[in-house]
This record gives sequence, structure tokens and C-alpha cells, in this order.
Amino acid sequence: MTVLLFGGLIWWITGKPGWQDLKALLPEQRTEKPASSTGRSSSSSTSSGKTGAVIDKYKGVAVHYNGAVRTVKGRNVTSDGYNLGLRYQCVEFAKRFYYEAYGHKMPDSYGHAKDFYDPRVAQGAVNPARDMLQYKNGGSHRPQKDDLIVIGPQDFNPYGHLVVVTKASASEVSFVQQNPGPQNPSRGTWRLEQRGGGWHVSGSGVLGWLRMK
Repeated sequence: MTVLLFGGLIWWITGKPGWQDLKALLPEQRTEKPASSTGRSSSSSTSSGKTGAVIDKYKGVAVHYNGAVRTVKGRNVTSDGYNLGLRYQCVEFAKRFYYEAYGHKMPDSYGHAKDFYDPRVAQGAVNPARDMLQYKNGGSHRPQKDDLIVIGPQDFNPYGHLVVVTKASASEVSFVQQNPGPQNPSRGTWRLEQRGGGWHVSGSGVLGWLRMK
């Protein structure tokens, strides 16, 4: 009874506000942005609600929202006939990035993300299918800006994943990605550690990285 009387007194003193006025006095509810499925969470956009919408850019190359990871909106082919891949999968962004930023065409323009790393290629040698230098995770060379990191198949994703490095230091690797899932951001960061004579990227399933020659 005392609580009701006290509450009524406050309501009368504050000018008898309605429910919408009282809502404005309550603390704002906040929800945490979910972490990326392939790295630490980021402040970049996660969703526009429309497949194909541009949600990010790196070096002027657009990153598109894809919704569910298996969504496909046809094949993207350049005006000169180069196959960029299925819209808006991770492979399509990776190949489009190197095509637009570097004018680079991969000799083999097909394959799942996992196929971009060839275990038969020696450390620092040219991956002939991609015409890029290849380095293994845990090897003697750490990632650099604009490298293409290849993630192998996992239980929840048998096709692998690709991300492009946007910044690299002796302790961290930041990246941009397309099609990480509707609740995950286009940007993320992994730890980079040097141990046992090699450089190890902490991202789950990282096989290695490719680099422009």
C-alpha cells in the first residue's frame, strides 16, 4: 500500500504522465552484436535486409549482403568474360576484389573457397590455379595487407570461406568478408601469434593465405 501511495504521489508531482512519457524515463535496452562466425565482432554493418545491398567497401570494392549463407543470385561475369563467381558468396567478393583492385584474373576461375589453398604447393611458391603466392598457416611468413586467407571445410560449412586482410600487425590480423551469415559483421579480427618458429592465425580452420606476386 505504501508503494502504491508513493508511486501515485510521484505520478501527480510529475504532471500525471502517460505510458509513452514513462517509457522515455526508463533505461534504454541494448543488445550485443553477435560475434562473427570467423572472427571477433566488429562495428561494421551486418544486415540491410535486402540481398545484394552494399553494406561495406574496401578499397572501393563493394561488399554485398547475402542473407542466408547458401543464398545465390546468379553468376557474376565481367564484361570481358571473366567468371567472378556466384552472387553474393565469399568467393565472388574475393575474386572481384583482386579483379577490380589489381586487374588480376585467376587462371582457374571456379572452385569452392576451400579449393583456393593447394596443399601440394610449397611455402612461398606460386599457386598455379590462382596465380598468387601461397603461404601455410604456421609457416615462416605472416599475413600482409590484401592477402587472401583461406579457411578449410568445417562441420557447419563443408565449402570453406575466404576473407581479405585489411590490416596486419605482429599480433593481429583484421579482415573484410562477404557472406558470413545474416547475423555476422563484414569485418573482424583474429589474433596472430609467433610460436615454434612459425606464424599462427587464430581463426578456426585457417589453412593459409595467398598473396599477389
